[in-house]
Amino acid sequence: MIDDDPFAPPVKKPATLEAELELASVGELEARIERLRREIALCEQFISKKHAQREAADSVFGGRPS
Repeated sequence: MIDDDPFAPPVKKPATLEAELELASVGELEARIERLRREIALCEQFISKKHAQREAADSVFGGRPS
């Protein structure tokens, strides 16, 4: 069975984040929050790694010029 109907009108995405959130269910919003929390945690891990790399480089080559 094919889910895509080539003759169906295209589905328009909401123009703004607020419009998208307005159309979402509570479960969809909670799932979105969890995905965002995981993404934030990953970003924070990479920030920590980059700070450590910078500190290691600064200890070998000296600090950045002022």
